[in-house]
Amino acid sequence: MTMLLDRSPGFGVYIHWPFCAAKCPYCDFNSHVRHQPVDQERFARAFETELATMRARTGPREVTSIFLGGGTPSLMQPQTVATVLDAVAKNWTVPDSIEVTLEANPSSVEAERFRGYRAAGVNRVSLGVQALNDKDLRFLGRLHNVEEALQAIGLAREIFPRLSFDLIYARPGQTPEAWQAELEQAIGHAADHLSLYQLTIEEGTPFHALHAAKKFTIPDNDHAADLYALTQEITSAHGLPAYEISNHARPGAESRHNLTYWRYGEYVGVGPGAHGRFVENGRRTVTIAERMPETWANLVEAKGHGITGGETLTRSEEADEFLLMGLRLAEGIDLTRYEAFSGRGLSSARLSMLQGEGLVAPIGNTRLRATPAGMIVLDAVVADLAR
Repeated sequence: MTMLLDRSPGFGVYIHWPFCAAKCPYCDFNSHVRHQPVDQERFARAFETELATMRARTGPREVTSIFLGGGTPSLMQPQTVATVLDAVAKNWTVPDSIEVTLEANPSSVEAERFRGYRAAGVNRVSLGVQALNDKDLRFLGRLHNVEEALQAIGLAREIFPRLSFDLIYARPGQTPEAWQAELEQAIGHAADHLSLYQLTIEEGTPFHALHAAKKFTIPDNDHAADLYALTQEITSAHGLPAYEISNHARPGAESRHNLTYWRYGEYVGVGPGAHGRFVENGRRTVTIAERMPETWANLVEAKGHGITGGETLTRSEEADEFLLMGLRLAEGIDLTRYEAFSGRGLSSARLSMLQGEGLVAPIGNTRLRATPAGMIVLDAVVADLAR
């Protein structure tokens, strides 16, 4: 994959497979455990139907990336994946060079299934490894151990042209020395992309209740900031610099799909709980689907889609979202594009203040980026600029 120098935002298709073998205690995604086999044919038909409905709304487009997320998409049969990818190609133009990513858990990896996904058209896998330490994997509620994770990484590297895997850091009791050793081990196994997330305590999750009851503690803000700085230093030294706050890649191996989100491109979201954002009748429209899988499927069968919420964004809302997403990127934002969304430029007084504090920096005359210090307090930086 060549470096995306044109910085085109792109048009992505996101497919949400909502089922998991078990619910992780830190996870607030729309994922559901079913103790009976899932009717995959029914859900494949529902995806086909909702994709056709979305095509009627977006009109003809060239798709720049497809992402099968979840949940655990590696619980899908290869035939289900093939049906969904065929439906995307039936509705929009899909170039041969398109990036097609599937999220997988090491515990649900089988060589035969991986080869089936590859044959169906998947060319990039994102593995939810999360830790290279068995004790912490158990704490995180993962169903795999380190040995299984490394086997899955090896298998993915054999079968798919591109591979990424996730790790969660700032775990309870994690020292900088322990994280450095684990991260260097991960880089030794990584192909070209790593996603490295700090553990956050999300409301409504089991971890939220346990943390509130003081059953465990996580590193404080200063310690977490030190771990973040160490992460940037180690990944850069090994040729995997951050291109986004939590994402690291060898130049040219950035996730095309995630860049579409951060560059504030358009995307269709299909499946239970999926969100979409695309321009319709000249305005950016947000779509939000029903979260409960069976209810979503019933809705699709009854009326062609499972969308239960959404809105049309104002120019001001578009501009705020553009700032919030774009400043996560090392490449920053195009100031002209911000002006096109908002109808005005950024306040020079606020820019000067934030520059003086070392939180933002210009790139030439046309772009603005958050500095490493600004990335750590990005929400506050964006709030200042958006006022």
